[in-house]
Amino acid sequence: MSTFPWLTVAGAVPLVGAIAIALTPGRSAAGSPADRRARDLLVKRLALVFSLITLALTIVIAVKFRPGGPRFQFQQVYQWIPQFGVHYAVGVDGIALVLILMSTVLMPVVVLASWNDVEEVAASTASAAPGRRARRGRSAKSYFAMMLVLETMMIGVFAATDVFLFYVFFEAMLVPMYFMIGSYGVGQRQYAAVKFLLYSLLGGLLMLVAVIALYVYSTHGGHQGTFLFTRLSHLALSPTTQKWLFLGFFIAFAIKAPLWPFHTWLPDAATSAQPGAAVLLVGVLDKVGTFGMIRYCLDLFPSAAHFFTPLVIVLSVVGVLYGAVVAIGQADIKRLIAYTSVSHMGLITLGIFAMTSQGQAGATLYMVNHGFATGALFILAGFMVSRRKSHLIADYGGVQKVAPVLAGLFLIAGLAGLALPGLSTFVSEFLVLVGTFTRYEAAAVLATVGIILAAIYILWMYQRTMTGPVRAEVANMPDLKARELWAVAPLIALIVVLGVYPKPALDIINPAVHSTLVGVHSRDPVPPHPASASARQASTTSLVQHGRGQRGQTLRKQGSSA
Repeated sequence: MSTFPWLTVAGAVPLVGAIAIALTPGRSAAGSPADRRARDLLVKRLALVFSLITLALTIVIAVKFRPGGPRFQFQQVYQWIPQFGVHYAVGVDGIALVLILMSTVLMPVVVLASWNDVEEVAASTASAAPGRRARRGRSAKSYFAMMLVLETMMIGVFAATDVFLFYVFFEAMLVPMYFMIGSYGVGQRQYAAVKFLLYSLLGGLLMLVAVIALYVYSTHGGHQGTFLFTRLSHLALSPTTQKWLFLGFFIAFAIKAPLWPFHTWLPDAATSAQPGAAVLLVGVLDKVGTFGMIRYCLDLFPSAAHFFTPLVIVLSVVGVLYGAVVAIGQADIKRLIAYTSVSHMGLITLGIFAMTSQGQAGATLYMVNHGFATGALFILAGFMVSRRKSHLIADYGGVQKVAPVLAGLFLIAGLAGLALPGLSTFVSEFLVLVGTFTRYEAAAVLATVGIILAAIYILWMYQRTMTGPVRAEVANMPDLKARELWAVAPLIALIVVLGVYPKPALDIINPAVHSTLVGVHSRDPVPPHPASASARQASTTSLVQHGRGQRGQTLRKQGSSA
């Protein structure tokens, strides 16, 4: 395989783009409005170009990836801090690869969708407080630069094969997202940003303790300490030690996902963030939690994973039902979408801890499909909010009559949210439920109720916003423009294509899922073989007939004696 550092280059390109944006001329007060608009346009174009280059590189990586080859491919391992066994080590298996692809597909979409976000927020601030200066630091330059920095972190967190390097990316990605919510958000943006940061830092602190403990245990027996995942996965740990370390990692990932009851930061953060930032938050950052469960909780602590599986299954089922029920009662459109994600993340976690090939393959595919479907919903909801200037569902009505393209695409994205057959989420949700049912029938049946509830909250939301009489405030709402169509059309296309033909994605995912199940010492439940059942039935029939024959002979002998 080529020794070209594909993953490093793919992660470095957006960082270079962020630096290029930072070096562009600032928006000086002396400049004319036309000059400032020209500089902002340059910044946006740079962000779009660098995100497209990154997408092209990851597509090349996907084409070069060999599903039947080694588990980790495109590996690079270099010493970083030799005294502590820390390496710059990257590599991807099928699970990491599809998540990196999802991230790099979403980034140019988010850039296009966020094209005018900064100007709209500045205008709303000025109209709310005439004569008040805009908040310092609020500019398109810093907003799009933080987006590209976040993309570097997202690629790094999925590609890292050194646990310490993973932790660095895991924590560092909080910084740009914190400022994207706190400085560029709406409503209670500062409260939401601080809540998001504190929850994430608490989980990160617990994981740091577990990471340090792993290093200490790796030095036992006179060995040199290491953070390399490939070595730690073969580390012999006692069941009690595994349980404590598992909890350190799992709680951090459950907060990041988020899994009920660690979810309370998500509705506030997603509601306050700009639509593009909400897409990255719910579409990508949340998947770091579920990815960590597969990669680290299962592979590093197999005994503890089996021990805690019943508890995680219960939390997952509660999350599926709780998120769906609460979503039904929401009056804010962005908050409703956020609660649907809580329900969907419960399904993903359920598939992971069912520990079957169907469940884990479905959960991984669900991560990707959820990113596309929920991303499309947030973006389209953002387009509606920018036109109507309201987040409340009750302020809409009859949108499909004045903006039919917007309403039609919103319907497709909504139907993907309720897993309509023919759309991508149906395949992944079906695999999760089938994989769970083979081992935990009651949990699968209860989780299936979430599908019914999903139909209620999606269709009711669509009915209240898109159908009925046209409200006066909506009568002049324009339909989607060309830029907005370019932003959302790729996601809609992927939702349809992966719903009709998911095989390419599953071919990449399945070998990595098999390796994970081997590492956690789990096998798919084996159903009774039809031939074996027939043989058992024939054997039983033969025994019965033999018994009847013996009884007949005995009766005849008794009759002749008489």
